Amino acid sequence: MARQADRSAATTRRLLDTARMLFARDGYDRVSIDLIVAEAGLTKGAFYHHFASKQAVFERVLDEAQAGIAARQAEGPGPAPGTPATRSLALGAVGYLRLANDPAIRRILLEDGPRVLGWERWREIDDVHFAGRVRGALARIMGVDAPLVEAATRVVLGAIMEAALASGRADDPEAVVARYGETIERMLEGFAASR
Repeated sequence: MARQADRSAATTRRLLDTARMLFARDGYDRVSIDLIVAEAGLTKGAFYHHFASKQAVFERVLDEAQAGIAARQAEGPGPAPGTPATRSLALGAVGYLRLANDPAIRRILLEDGPRVLGWERWREIDDVHFAGRVRGALARIMGVDAPLVEAATRVVLGAIMEAALASGRADDPEAVVARYGETIERMLEGFAASR
């Protein structure tokens, strides 16, 4: 029984890794289930045993990409003790932008993700990995009631997404990331000052 579970997990992993590579390289619309299984060296039956559709495998790929960014951020050194909460959150945003600047990640997360999954589902996945942390930091920064914190969370996340898209198209992505990082920090300082 354990062997079968191991084989099943290996097949799932192979499908996910292949799909991620193809979605990153070609974009969602240019990838078919036939292409995924051909590249993975598997059958359509194996695909459908693990995933209901191309969209289902894409959703899992996107979720894993988000989780990977969150894990890399958590593993980082983090801000120095005593760093103001506004600076800490801005540094986190800059870290996210740098990781999301990988063209493969940007295409899956920011270009195809909202369109393929729909804005609501994309936000649900983002909430699992990022919005909760941003919301918590903003609650500490603002010290206000939940509706204002929720609105501020959406504003900050929107700014981060726009920054990720802009930096991905820029000739000098690092300069754009730095500029947006400073802008986000100033916005957060404004939230803190309104406390």
